[in-house]
Amino acid sequence: MAGMAHTGVNQVKVTLEPNDHPYRNGAWTPLFEELDRDDLKVIGEIPTDIDGIYVRNTENPVHDSIGRYHPFDGDGMIHTLRIKDGKAVYRNRFVRTEGFEAEQAEGGPLWVGIMGKPSDSKRPGWGAHGSVKDSSSTDVVVHAGAILSTFYQCGEGYRLDPDTLATIGKADWVPEDGISAHPKVDEATGELLFFNYATQAPYLHYGVVGPDNQLKHFVPIALPGPRLPHDMAFTTNYAIFNDCPLYWQEQLLDRGLRIPAYHPDEPTRFGIIPRMGQPDEIKWFEAKPTYVLHWANAFEDGDEIILDGYFQNDPVPPPLTDFPSGYESMGASIDLHSFKPELHRWRFNLKTGETKEETLFDDYPVEFGMINQQIAGQPYRYAYSVTGEPGWFLFNGLTKHDLETGDAEHISFGEQRFGSEAPFIPRANAQSEDDGYLISFITDMAQDRSECVIWDARKLSAGPVCTIILPHRISSGTHATWASGAQIEAST
Repeated sequence: MAGMAHTGVNQVKVTLEPNDHPYRNGAWTPLFEELDRDDLKVIGEIPTDIDGIYVRNTENPVHDSIGRYHPFDGDGMIHTLRIKDGKAVYRNRFVRTEGFEAEQAEGGPLWVGIMGKPSDSKRPGWGAHGSVKDSSSTDVVVHAGAILSTFYQCGEGYRLDPDTLATIGKADWVPEDGISAHPKVDEATGELLFFNYATQAPYLHYGVVGPDNQLKHFVPIALPGPRLPHDMAFTTNYAIFNDCPLYWQEQLLDRGLRIPAYHPDEPTRFGIIPRMGQPDEIKWFEAKPTYVLHWANAFEDGDEIILDGYFQNDPVPPPLTDFPSGYESMGASIDLHSFKPELHRWRFNLKTGETKEETLFDDYPVEFGMINQQIAGQPYRYAYSVTGEPGWFLFNGLTKHDLETGDAEHISFGEQRFGSEAPFIPRANAQSEDDGYLISFITDMAQDRSECVIWDARKLSAGPVCTIILPHRISSGTHATWASGAQIEAST
């Protein structure tokens, strides 16, 4: 693959050679084309009441790794589908991070990545992450009229034009230690809430960016030591952080080694702070030990804060026994069936300091939940989670959980078909919380293609409303978002 990839839009230097890495093959095969297409084949009809943009981030390496490759090291590639008036336009672009551009100039890799030896890196890494490049390949949100792509742990945060996918540059409000992979957009206020974490005290900071893309609030939040929180949650009036007992081994940090360990004898701690609060206003709560990658939603109920997320029953699972040799531990660390997440609820009483918790659904492992974002931070009824292919970091179906009745509706994407998070698209003049659509890109290995599939969220089992065939097969990915036409037109 070494050489210059002629992509239809740009030329990208590619030095990645074919190899047997399980996450550089199959549904994770990297893509190097960058395209703009509006001549897409449609099976069925695109609903005319959809106006907005579906955005998916993917890990997509263009160079071989210096050290052992981990899929989270891949370069960020953003894929979008702009839908309006029953028509769709597809685009995809690499995120032109500083790391991407430096390696393009070098014509090869400069960083060793998550699994590499720090001493082998040719450049110092980003922020708290030693030898790791900020590839901006994890999550994606839309805020202040731009797409914001983020990195697995903490990164610089890159803004992209939603119409052209041109990289605008780093968000200028991002602090020195970066931002976490999962900032949150509150559609009710237009604010973006974020946090970061580092290896030096106070170890965590929290901030709020206004709808004008200006930093409004930024405060330190003291933790007992370096931690690895991946996500946060919010309600109308509060922000919620977690201190899970899986974190870097502090005695190894001085040697540049970022190796986490699980401490099942320690509780999971939750910090709740008023949205514009000060450090002395945060209240801490304790709960059962676990690790949580992602939260579904949170809301206020009288004196209580209700938080729903994906409780891991085995945060450090044993190596997979039937995975390609040499990658058994890595495979288990990103396999839903290995760490067994369940949709779980925590209740924090702000007056008494009491914590109550319960498992909401334990039918099968689910994660990467989405909700109707118009009511994020407020009471809600439905969560839409993905199910995983056993033994692989691949998503093979969707589950709609009804938190009011306890019912669950599950659909499979089909044999050898793998998707990502499925954001909710509210229908215009919706009559209920689930009156709208779910959307996801699906990679079909049997037909060697990728599709955009849209379902009616009220009746998933009825099958797709329509299927839009993409012009190439894209690499598998995880995080995605939906933004309305009005949101992407609110540029600053």
